[in-house]
Amino acid sequence: MRSTWKNRVIFGLLLVALGMVACNRKETNPYTGRAQAIALTPQQEIALGLQSTPQMIQRYGGLYSDSLLQGQVERVGQKLIHTTLTKSNPYPFKFHLLADPNTLNAFSLPGGQIFITYGLLSRLENEDQLAAVLGHEIGHVLGRHATQRITERNLLKSDSKNANAILETGEMEQSYLLINNPEDELESDALAVQLVLQAGYDPNEMIKVMELFKLPQGPKFQNTHPDALKRVEKIKEHINKYLDQ
Repeated sequence: MRSTWKNRVIFGLLLVALGMVACNRKETNPYTGRAQAIALTPQQEIALGLQSTPQMIQRYGGLYSDSLLQGQVERVGQKLIHTTLTKSNPYPFKFHLLADPNTLNAFSLPGGQIFITYGLLSRLENEDQLAAVLGHEIGHVLGRHATQRITERNLLKSDSKNANAILETGEMEQSYLLINNPEDELESDALAVQLVLQAGYDPNEMIKVMELFKLPQGPKFQNTHPDALKRVEKIKEHINKYLDQ
């Protein structure tokens, strides 16, 4: 408990410190071509992700104990980030297999921390599908989606009320770092197709992965994810586009 509170305090102070250098200038993302208002530098994103990683690991029951599976996740992830698309990226990517056997989930934090639950990994049929999942999460990092949301919602304003809320709840990660919008999801799908292709995996397996997420979802999921059929259509378009290049 004491360690958790200490982490929350450090995390809150880090956000306040970052807020002091926040700005609203727009820059063009080299991976997506989108103009974004970004308040953090890549180095600050890395620090933010590293600060949040222990809490994310704890939330999902720790790391999975099988070193061979951990190694597989890391190997596939590293193969993806050594493609032409990402070879000059500023992030030290790290891939984590979480112990949770029931939750089907994968997510990323700013700065290159990527996570997948054993519950999801155990449902995948091959490494092509694993590459599709990890490629999608790498896409969120390259797209700087969480960082843009933090900036747009003025989360980094250094006012006492905002800082106190972060310190009291410790839930900034869940609210702002893990929840994407439909545009983010489609953008990450497009980047994932490129990564998967360049790494030598079959991008058509991305479509099969989508079958795992066709179960009925609540309003929160619908607000943050585009319709599954729309995603499949877009993925097919991207596959055809990049195969023709």
